[in-house]
Amino acid sequence: MVYQNTRAQLKKQGLAPSKKLGQNFLVHRHTAEKIVSLADVSKDDTVIEVGVGLGALTRPLADAAGQVIGIETDSGLIRLHEQEGDLPENVHLIHQDILQADFCELVQSSGGRPLQIIANLPYSISSPFLFKLIEQHQHIDYAVVMLQKEVALRLLAKSGTKEYGVPTVMMASCAETTMLMQVKPEEFHPRPKVDSVVVRLAFSPSPARVTKLGIIDYPLLKKVVNGAFGQRRKTLLNALSSTGLLEKSIMKKCITATGLEPTIRAERLELEDFVMLARNISDQKRP
Repeated sequence: MVYQNTRAQLKKQGLAPSKKLGQNFLVHRHTAEKIVSLADVSKDDTVIEVGVGLGALTRPLADAAGQVIGIETDSGLIRLHEQEGDLPENVHLIHQDILQADFCELVQSSGGRPLQIIANLPYSISSPFLFKLIEQHQHIDYAVVMLQKEVALRLLAKSGTKEYGVPTVMMASCAETTMLMQVKPEEFHPRPKVDSVVVRLAFSPSPARVTKLGIIDYPLLKKVVNGAFGQRRKTLLNALSSTGLLEKSIMKKCITATGLEPTIRAERLELEDFVMLARNISDQKRP
């Protein structure tokens, strides 16, 4: 019945799920309500919702929050909601691609408070969206994000596993990731071919593990982590030597000064190792 209502709602406006935009609409209200409950939204909150879709998540969010700012890239869906007037009064829609959004402006729209983000994302933009969160983490309180299960497991991965990589380390450098719930394909229209997972990314206050590390040079850390995992079958020394950050002999000294063997591979390093290694590289790069 819910599936039929979703199809009818789209057909009325001459719309259909866009393969180009990777649209899979959440259609079961109880699932949306559970996500909002687990996100722990309150009436004091102004929530940024990314991917409004047909409003399945927007409505329970509006019931729980003081205000919802919905960011939707599909102009047809914006038109649908404007013509139907089917969203609560405390919902403000913005037609925009979240990957192009200015988070400083969103902070101002949220009353100057760090952003509280709820996102049911097309799988196609999950990775760039996560890296945008990392780059803009100083503007964010938390983000509750629906992800393809495979992507979520990368964020939650332990060192030494095949899932452990750049997203794991970079997200751990600024946020604590917690799995909230799994969502089956039948919860969506059209049904995706994989399971989804909802995770909470807590940026503020800074996780204790990150606080202990002190000031982090994020642009350099990103280069080091990308370089290390870019050729993950190679040793750390060989992978980083190909980045051009330092000459190979000096890079070797930086690795050993970090307490690591040059023959180790990237997936064996913890966040703390990467941060210390980046500091040692920075010291060597100073004139």
